[in-house]
Amino acid sequence: MREIVTVQVGGFANYIGSHFWNFQDELLGLAEQPHGDPVYRNSSMDTDVLYRTGETQQGMLTYTPRLVSIDFQGSLGSLRSRGSLYDEMPSSDPSHVVTWTGNVARHAAEPHKKNLFQQSLYEEQYKSTASTNDMETNDPSSQFQDKDLVGCLENSCQFWTDFSKVHYHPRSIYELNGSWIDLHDFDNYGIGRNVLSGSSQLEEMNERLRFFVEECDHIQGIQFIVDDSGGFSSVAAEFLENIADEYSNTPVLLYAVRAPDSYMNAAGKKKPILRSLHDAVSFSRLSSLCKLIVPVGLPSLSRSKASTYLCIDDAKPFHSSAVYAAALHSLSLPFRMELSGPSTDSNNVTGAVDVNGLIHMLADQARQSMVAILDVAMPAPPLAAGQGKRSFQESLCSLTPDVAEDDDDIQAVESMIIHGALHSGSRRASISEVMDSVNYAYQNSVTRPKFSHLSVARCPLPLPLPFPSIFGSLVGEHGELANPVSGSQSRGSVDINSIPMAARLRSSIAILPFVERRLGDLRRYGIQRGALGKDVVRNWGFQEEDLEDMGEALSKMVMALDPHSQDSSDSD
Repeated sequence: MREIVTVQVGGFANYIGSHFWNFQDELLGLAEQPHGDPVYRNSSMDTDVLYRTGETQQGMLTYTPRLVSIDFQGSLGSLRSRGSLYDEMPSSDPSHVVTWTGNVARHAAEPHKKNLFQQSLYEEQYKSTASTNDMETNDPSSQFQDKDLVGCLENSCQFWTDFSKVHYHPRSIYELNGSWIDLHDFDNYGIGRNVLSGSSQLEEMNERLRFFVEECDHIQGIQFIVDDSGGFSSVAAEFLENIADEYSNTPVLLYAVRAPDSYMNAAGKKKPILRSLHDAVSFSRLSSLCKLIVPVGLPSLSRSKASTYLCIDDAKPFHSSAVYAAALHSLSLPFRMELSGPSTDSNNVTGAVDVNGLIHMLADQARQSMVAILDVAMPAPPLAAGQGKRSFQESLCSLTPDVAEDDDDIQAVESMIIHGALHSGSRRASISEVMDSVNYAYQNSVTRPKFSHLSVARCPLPLPLPFPSIFGSLVGEHGELANPVSGSQSRGSVDINSIPMAARLRSSIAILPFVERRLGDLRRYGIQRGALGKDVVRNWGFQEEDLEDMGEALSKMVMALDPHSQDSSDSD
């Protein structure tokens, strides 16, 4: 068994996680359909890598994500923090405490009502329970239309739980006490440290993680997703410090994610300096506490090359998080593939690798860079069998910000996953056909990476019902790229069943502008004599020597990427 524990910290990280687990739930459902598409039933994927089995007090078997999710108080919408599978804990009404003789003031907020989609899930679960008890369930008035369910999410999605269709374990969801503040004020590294300071919350978070890790037979790694655009960055850093101490031999693959609206510049002179300092400190701290960090999140996904076939509304995290979740799902597939052996079905998957293998591949070769770039093609193009057709490599577009677009890096190292690939039309390509197409593209390319690992699976990305309507009219029912489809310009899970995907992690000199920018800002606003942000970082709890250490670490990272790079301190 090669288990993975997933950690999600912060609002946008949980938006991504909600989509991610919806994908897994959809795959589980399709695999159980006896007369469904065999590509899902025989996918050669081990779902136990991400999930755990359990049992309620009533003896009901459960299958829930091996997950720790951390977010604001009040961020769960209509979902209870203990999930919906297990009984609620007894009420902790302070008026019942007999040792307290003083007055008690009780403040209660009205519970959030379930939206149309969550109501449909509740009704579906009720019907399932009723049918088990041989009760009549044919009630035509309770039927929901799929287009109405998707429409309600498109127009009124407020929480990541609004579109989650997954059952969570009672120990999975943790609401951060003391975070009842305006989200826009929770925008810097220091405020997250203040929330944790002097409280027992960090140990409570560690206990949640310990529960899932200690029941693993042979954990292969921790998949850590953090919204690093504000105070949750420092919450994650404190959490990661404990993980490094307690699980020193367990590799951490860290995705530092950001929503498009987090890039909006506030008015005034102080805010841009605060933002630049936060970005520099956050990246420096997080990168020092993991084996590999992958920055994810463009300032405008809708105007990027990655949205060639998409219709994204940058103001909706429901939209952008779906794209990033699809990429993370693709990248996680090799961790779940059956390892090579006599019983392995090589007709469905190839290229299995565990978390440690991926990190060793990207971070320990060539320049020993611990920062990777995430590229995606969504949907992936049809197979390129000859001249004049775009290859998978040419269709990939970066989801990592501040990346050099044109880099001919002969020292680059990459790991690519392609799944559900199609020929022109809708016929699925075989594993060997995909591999031949990729090899053909490299043979006819002027530049190619120093090392490339390829994983291929025939199983496409299924689109669950709550997936947003973000595809353009050129995308067909199975993700094929065809002539424009008549009707609405935006299409989603009501119109499209699945899509082929290609995703890639690469260690390349193209990340150099990203690192140099953060090093330059750290020196300009935090380290240099008379720097405008010295008081800010001091209030965040950092001394001058701490910033010097951060600057030295980032400088070494720059030199590792490009030994001939001009030290940015000369220009600051």
